[in-house]
Parts: sequence; C-alpha cells; structure tokens
Amino acid sequence: MKTRAYVNAHLFPISRPPIKKGILLVRDGKIVFAGHGEVPADAEVIDLEGKTVLPGFVDAHAHVGLWGEWYGQPQADGNEATNPVTPEVRAVDSVWPAHSAFSDARSGGVTTVQVTPGSGNIIGGEMAVIKTVGKVVDDMIVRNPSGMKAALGENPKGLYGKSGKMPSTRMGNAAVLRAALYKARDYEKKLQAAKKDPAKTPDTDLGLLGLLKVLRGEIPLRIHAHRADDIVTAVRIAEEFGIDFSIEHCTDGATVAEFLGKRKAKVNVGPSMWRRAKVETWNISLETAGILARAGCRVSIISDHPFHPIQFLSTAAAMCWANGMPEEDALRAVTLTPAETLGVDDRVGSLDEGKDADFVVWSGHPFQIRSKVAQVFIGGVKVFG
Repeated sequence: MKTRAYVNAHLFPISRPPIKKGILLVRDGKIVFAGHGEVPADAEVIDLEGKTVLPGFVDAHAHVGLWGEWYGQPQADGNEATNPVTPEVRAVDSVWPAHSAFSDARSGGVTTVQVTPGSGNIIGGEMAVIKTVGKVVDDMIVRNPSGMKAALGENPKGLYGKSGKMPSTRMGNAAVLRAALYKARDYEKKLQAAKKDPAKTPDTDLGLLGLLKVLRGEIPLRIHAHRADDIVTAVRIAEEFGIDFSIEHCTDGATVAEFLGKRKAKVNVGPSMWRRAKVETWNISLETAGILARAGCRVSIISDHPFHPIQFLSTAAAMCWANGMPEEDALRAVTLTPAETLGVDDRVGSLDEGKDADFVVWSGHPFQIRSKVAQVFIGGVKVFG
C-alpha cells in the first residue's frame, strides 16, 4: 500500500508532547512516523492545515452492540439474569456489529471499545476489546477475553433479592463472589491432581475455567462498584485472592481516593455526565476523575454507553478537564491509559510507530465546544467523514 503523509496538522501523540505542523505517515494500516521530518518522495500527501489529529479514543467500558437502546427485550443481551454467577458467558457471542451504536462511536472519534456484560450478576461473564467498525465481530477483535465482569452494590442484590434468592444484601454479594473464586481455586487443585492421575480429571466446567483465567492472572476481574464501601470490598476481595482488578464506575471514588491511590488502582470512571439514577450514585461528580488521578490512580474516562452516549465521550473528558483534571490527563484518560488498562497499548492509544493507524482528524481541539470530528481512520481506512 502506498504511504500516505498527513501534513501540517497539530498532532497529539499522547505518549509525548504535542507537535505543531507535524507529519503523520501511514502505510499498510500502521503508523510509520509522527513528528517533524521529511515526506517520502513517493507518498500521497494530504494537507491538514488548521486541523488537529489525535489517536482514536479508547472506551474502556461500554455495552455497544450488546445492549439495545430502543429495541427492548429482543436486543437485551447484556445480562444473563438466570443465575448470579455466569462466568461462562462471553460478550462476543451477543455483539451485533450492525447496531447503530458503532456508527455513533465512530462519529465521536471512538475507534476501540471494551464491550462488557451488564452488572445484574455478581459475575457477569467475559469482556472483549474490539474495533468499532466491521461486519463480523471476530474480525473486529483486538483482545478476547480482556477481563471478567463482576458487580457489587445495588444491581445484583436488587435483581435476585426481589425473588428471595441470594444475594439480597451487600454481605451476600461479597459472599457469592468469594464462593465462586474459592470454587475455582478448588477446581484448579483438581486439574493439577489429574495431571498425576488422569482418573481424577473433573468434568469440564466452562464457568470455572473462565474464573481460572482470573486466578492465573491471564485476565483481570473488572468489578462494577459505585459506592465507597463497595469499592473497598472489591479491593479487599481482589487482594485476598491476589488477582489483578479494575474498578468500574468508581462514582464515589473521591471518598476513598487515598486508599485507591496507594494501590495505583486502575479505575474506569463514568458515566460522569449522568443523573443520580440510584442511591449509590448520589455523589456523582465531574471532579472525581481528577481527584483520583491526583491521588495516583490510573484513570480512564468511560461512556458506559448507552447510559452516556458514546459519541459524546470527548464531552465527558472535556467536562472532567473543566472540573480540575489537567488537560494532559484528561486526553490520556480516553486514549493511552484505557489502552494500557485493557492490555492493548501495543496496538492503540497513541500515535506511535508500529501501532494501528487509528486516528481522528478534528476541526480543533476536542475540548473546544465548537470542534467537530472531521474524519476517522481505523487501520488507515477512512470510516467516517
């Protein structure tokens, strides 16, 4: 494929300082160079004078293609609400690539997203990181699985408690999560014993095999927790089992910012521009992301689409910036930090040599209210504009 040279733009590589009137070279779907230098003689030159170029946004937590916005039950595929523990289910098996949420994502400059099951269950299933363009989900995958969804707080206790089932309390939430992890640990012992004596091989259990990926450190446990006490419980259980984890939403995180900061916790904050939809989101604030970042947390700003429309992820980041988060941190929170949290920073999140040519041409700085997404490229191919 011929080299394309995008010249004269204001580049935000994210991994290093901005570059005025820079050159972005793209070939074979990859970034070849971003900076100041010579344009290859045989390159196709595209002049972006007056434009701003950033890496495609990475949304670390959304339900695009998995959870309907207006279809109702026919597209309600986010929660397998028949059992509080369903680690065997996988988000990729429900993703509908033709869903309008993907085109919405592209229109807002979001090129990579982690699709996650909902929070109705204590353990909701495996997540996947995918690109926001494609007709077959298998061709969109960047990492699968990228995590195991867990949830504490109101959602699981409300869903099952109203039917007289466990969990119906926060104590029950924690107990169900612990029990599942202990069961997986016991299953691992049986598998190890079977290596010496095949006659002891246990029956295949897809759910326990999924949880073993967490216990073995292959994927993190990504724990939905809004309220401060739920956040602390999530950390307590993760440390009890020595597993990698991230806190999803972390709405009340400012209350325990020092606690999280000491652990350099990975926190996926949002939806920040949301109403106080339930008791545990009472302390929702646009200042939370900045407070957590200053405390030492690794902060990603998320849409939680459809609860905050994914096409307005830049608006959420801009509002966090307007409420105390430094510009550099806010931009990083929708690009490189989520890429690192999701384990895909070798491919996306910054304008660096060798990474996928996923970039967005803006009419101005994305935090300026009048700025618009002019063009979006995924793998060097224009998908919007």
